Amino acid sequence: MNKTKCLIVDDEPLATEVLKSHIQKVSSLQVVGTCFDAVEAFDFLKNNDVDLMFLDIQMPEMKGTDLVRTLQNPPAVVFTTAYREYAIESYELNILDYLLKPISFERFLQTIDKYNQQNITISEVSLHKNNGDEEYIYLREKNIIHKVPVSEVIFVESFGDYIKLHTNDREINSRATISSIQKTLPDKLFIRIHRSYLVAKNRITSFSPVMVTLAGKEFPIGTRYRKTTFEKLNYNSF
Repeated sequence: MNKTKCLIVDDEPLATEVLKSHIQKVSSLQVVGTCFDAVEAFDFLKNNDVDLMFLDIQMPEMKGTDLVRTLQNPPAVVFTTAYREYAIESYELNILDYLLKPISFERFLQTIDKYNQQNITISEVSLHKNNGDEEYIYLREKNIIHKVPVSEVIFVESFGDYIKLHTNDREINSRATISSIQKTLPDKLFIRIHRSYLVAKNRITSFSPVMVTLAGKEFPIGTRYRKTTFEKLNYNSF
C-alpha cells in the first residue's frame, strides 16, 4: 500500500512531536520530513514529494498562510494553530482543514478521514487513449460515467468538493477536486489560472494581466497563478 507522505512544519518542538505521534498511529501515513519554519518547508517541497502538509501559521520569517500563497501546486494543507482568527483566511486559501492546538487524536483522525474521502474522488477521473491515440477522460456524475474527449474540454470550475466540467455541448458535475482534474488532464494543454478555474490553453482568445477570455466569458487570474499562466502562454511583457 502506498502511504500518504506527510510533512510537518512547526517551530514548536512539542507540537511537532504530538503530530508525529498521531501520524505514527495510522498505518496509511508516514512522516517524510519536519521543518521548523516556512522557508525551510519551501525548499523541502521543491525537492521532495509530499501529499499532506501540517502547517503552523505563526512562525518566524514567514507565516504559514504566506507559504501557501507562494506555492504553485501545494499538497493538501492542514493548518495547525492556537489562533482561531485565521479561519476565514484559511477558507480563502482552500485548505483541507484547520486544527486548533492542542490537537487531539480524535480530531486528527477526522482530518485524515476528510483527506481520504477527498482523494477517493481522484479515482472518479481517469485518462485514457483509444487506438487512434485520441485522449479522453472518464468522469463520474452520480451513477453515470461520461466519456469526454480531452479536445472538447473548454474549462473546469471548482465548487468545494465538486467540479463542473464544460465542453461545447454539455456540463458535467462530479464529486471531484479541481486538483485531481488538473493532475489527470495533459499539463501542456491546460492552465490553472485560479484556485477555482482550469482552462484549455488553445481556447483562450484574449488576456490581460488579471484575466483571460474564452468561450465568450472572462475568468480571473489568481495572483499565485499569474507567473505560470503567462509562462504557458509564452508571454512575458506585462
